[in-house]
Amino acid sequence: MAQKPSIPKGTRDFSPLEMAKRNYIFDTIKQVYQLYGFQQIETPAMETLGTLMGKYGEEGDKLLFKVLNSGDYLSKVSDDELKDRNALHLAAKLCEKGLRYDLTVPFARYVVMHREELQLPFKRYQMQPVWRADRPQKGRYREFWQFDGDIVGSDSLLNEVELMQIVDTVFTRFGVRIQIKINNRKILTGIAEVIGAADKIVDITVAIDKLDKIGIDNVNDELRADGLSEEQITKLQPIISLEGSNDSKLDTIAQVLKDSETGLKGVEESRFILDTLKTLDLKNEIQLDLTLARGLNYYTGAIFEVKALDVQIGSITGGGRYDNLTGIFGMPGISGVGISFGVDRIFDVLNTLDCYPKDAVNGTQLLFINFGEKETTYCLPFVAKARAAGIRTEIYPDSSKMKKQMSYANAKQVPYVALAGENEMVEGKLTLKNMLTGDQQLVTIEELINIFIL
Repeated sequence: MAQKPSIPKGTRDFSPLEMAKRNYIFDTIKQVYQLYGFQQIETPAMETLGTLMGKYGEEGDKLLFKVLNSGDYLSKVSDDELKDRNALHLAAKLCEKGLRYDLTVPFARYVVMHREELQLPFKRYQMQPVWRADRPQKGRYREFWQFDGDIVGSDSLLNEVELMQIVDTVFTRFGVRIQIKINNRKILTGIAEVIGAADKIVDITVAIDKLDKIGIDNVNDELRADGLSEEQITKLQPIISLEGSNDSKLDTIAQVLKDSETGLKGVEESRFILDTLKTLDLKNEIQLDLTLARGLNYYTGAIFEVKALDVQIGSITGGGRYDNLTGIFGMPGISGVGISFGVDRIFDVLNTLDCYPKDAVNGTQLLFINFGEKETTYCLPFVAKARAAGIRTEIYPDSSKMKKQMSYANAKQVPYVALAGENEMVEGKLTLKNMLTGDQQLVTIEELINIFIL
């Protein structure tokens, strides 16, 4: 007996219903991006390892899927090198390419390569799969989709404001209540300075970014392991546990950071974003959260994260400003800010809350029953007219038993079935059956179309 086929762990197939739901998510986000003047691009699934390596930190480098060179990929490797089994060294010789880890680094590479063609500021959106050699678990996959939007070539904080409006609009359209969390890496840098641990900024941000997941005691243990003193950890506690309104938090942290020029700049930027958003009637709450750090090292200013309020799940959208990203490809001075919608988690949220409109997930609207060659010849012009009117229409391909064809309609949840026998053909009409109520009526094709349009 042949072995049943399988797919790699951490990957998935998507059924027609699942694809209808995912396309609803993609289409909704795409429409909102387009409202704000964003344009779509795509980049290759593979990038050179020179593009990818060193951009995500040491952990990120370990999670890159590397692609073996074509042909005789062992030709450049000696027997001694194979015996040494040095994985990193061998990977550098055997692999020149890797699957993209996210969409941001490929976008930075795209900007550098196509700079002369771009009108700055350039506003792009991109929806494509990414790959990470992570341990698969619930809600975490090795292949998953991201849906990014970025603005490059402008330092204006109005870009951050606009991205928050986009987030608010998208989730309002989904019917999902969210909380938008905002912070600023400059504030975190200022905090590291005032507690006397400026050289530990990366360790501090990585640790406190795990606060929601592992709790304050484990965060403090991680900070100790990273070399922070008990005095420094003690100074950090009241800062990361600040409560109150956004304005009161900003006032307090401004006092704490009064001797840090960088920290005060972060307070100023955060205050502008939050004050501007107050005037724009957001439908969802926006909260200053000083524990928000975003693990990736390339963020330099405002950072964002979105939580669903009615479903227990991790971040469903995140992003921030990255002033230095294109500099790693030889083009310094181009600032950018972006967000990434976590399509797979949004899919889970909408499933849990049953937020999909019926029109978004329903497939065929009208099925023509096939009674035979003569009846099919009669029906085909009506099928064409229904499709021309925008009605999703099928004709059953075989003149099978009526029961089988009706079962097909029920299995696909087709709401209407059209039948044409001798009587209908004499009158130039169709019998239209409502599959939900069982009601039937004799109609012309124009009347049929009006039922769907109205």
